[in-house]
Amino acid sequence: MDFQLKRFPKFQGLPLKQDGLRLVAQHAPRAEALAASWIGRVRPFFSGVYALRRKLATFAVALLAGLLFLHVMFGANGMVVYKQKRAEYESLRKKVLLEQKENELYTQQIQSLKTDEKAIEKEAREQLHYARPGEYVYVPPAPVNVPPPANHSAKR
Repeated sequence: MDFQLKRFPKFQGLPLKQDGLRLVAQHAPRAEALAASWIGRVRPFFSGVYALRRKLATFAVALLAGLLFLHVMFGANGMVVYKQKRAEYESLRKKVLLEQKENELYTQQIQSLKTDEKAIEKEAREQLHYARPGEYVYVPPAPVNVPPPANHSAKR
């Protein structure tokens, strides 16, 4: 590889003001011809675009409406997500109502155990198997689990 730098042409400096105007006047016909050729090449394209402007505008509006519909339905906060959140909200609300009812029941039980002597006696008999003098506490035996049959012919 050869990393030698080539010599740059000598920089002659900026043209003077008088030379600048003269150079513009000299190169004006060439610039006009270049502009005319560009306009000749581009004009058919823009004429076609101008003729199709209504179709293009209708297509752009339809595309925008379609994208907006997709965003509303499936976006981060779209209808699908909204329905999922709404169902989750309803299920959580039902759970909260059930928990509140259960709390009310426990509050009533606590209140009755604090004030009602019959409720206290009932809990003592059921949970602690207490009995009054002369009473017997009957505790039923635990149910026996029968193992399922070894073969499957008994199920038929």
